Amino acid sequence: MHNDNLLKTYNRLDITFKKGKGTKLWDEKGNEYLDFVSGVAVNCLGHCHPIILDALKKQSEDLIHISNLYYNKPQNDLAKKLCSIGDMKKVFFCNSGTESIETALKIARKYGTTIHESKKEIIYMNNSFHGRSMGALSVTGQPKYQNNFTPLVGGMHQAEINNINSIKNIINSNTCAVIIEPIQGEGGIISCSNKFLKELKTLCTKYNALLIFDEVQCGAGRLGSFFAYKQFDIVPDIVCMAKGLGGGFPIGATLTNEKVGKCISPGDHGSTFGGNPLACAVSLAIIKELLDKDIIKEIPFKEKYLKSKFKALKDKYPCLLDISGKGLLIGIKFKDPKTIIKKCFNKKLLLVGAGENVIRLLPPLNVSYKEIDHAINILKEVLEEI
Repeated sequence: MHNDNLLKTYNRLDITFKKGKGTKLWDEKGNEYLDFVSGVAVNCLGHCHPIILDALKKQSEDLIHISNLYYNKPQNDLAKKLCSIGDMKKVFFCNSGTESIETALKIARKYGTTIHESKKEIIYMNNSFHGRSMGALSVTGQPKYQNNFTPLVGGMHQAEINNINSIKNIINSNTCAVIIEPIQGEGGIISCSNKFLKELKTLCTKYNALLIFDEVQCGAGRLGSFFAYKQFDIVPDIVCMAKGLGGGFPIGATLTNEKVGKCISPGDHGSTFGGNPLACAVSLAIIKELLDKDIIKEIPFKEKYLKSKFKALKDKYPCLLDISGKGLLIGIKFKDPKTIIKKCFNKKLLLVGAGENVIRLLPPLNVSYKEIDHAINILKEVLEEI
């Protein structure tokens, strides 16, 4: 359904979805699709999960929005819950991943200037993606997103992922932070090594620079722990979250440790809608469902199952070049991913690309093994055809 009223910021497929339930979507004609995109890692419990619907109904009947001039219980409860299951002590709520990144960049610069007025520089990685606002874009290491919007925010310096020497060459006393995705999502499912991240943490400590983890795509349980950093045996100073944190309802969060949180004062930052009761009630319900039902604990087994299936396909089909990722953030590298995505779409399986030649698999975290098999069988049919 083409719509000339929409600003052309996306190359949308010519399909309009009307209904969703779990991993399934139905278009206006009643055709059923298996959704392994999940709103790009957003629908962590699938479409229209009863837990989300119940939270929306109950909270909307009590209180939807009051602004941050006052406290509200869902926000208080969500902040306490997030801090209790990790190592962070302070939370700022916003509405999206990009906003959570903007918050982290501002916090980093405020922290730096409390030490010295020149401590404002931020290091980011090549091939990274942190969002499309001017601040987030300035630490996104892909020229194709940046070129039309220069000049960008100054004081940003690019290093190379998994190359500690590239960071040693540019980090100095004026560096206030290093921002990194532990697994680059949009960039092509490229994982940081544990060794690299540990050396990076040591460097940040040496120069009193903050380590910022962008967990917008890889967090909220997707890697097999609620916080992605738990998979890499280090603790960052700031964690940015969104996507799965709201399961489809807009919410973002920037979490900091005690040291960093102390540098922020009233007026330094804000968000009209951030932390509203409705968003926080939904997020809290999702977190409880993920943890209480052991959905996250099952993810390593689903990862192993998926990778074993892909390894079997790789051994048989030479066009499948590589398998990467962790948990339910899996990348499969193909010679011609666009053709495969299109053919899978024609067979009612939704997939999304990443980087130059990678297909992302982002099913809901509660996806069943039967649904995994269904997706694999469709992909196998496509590979047989090509």
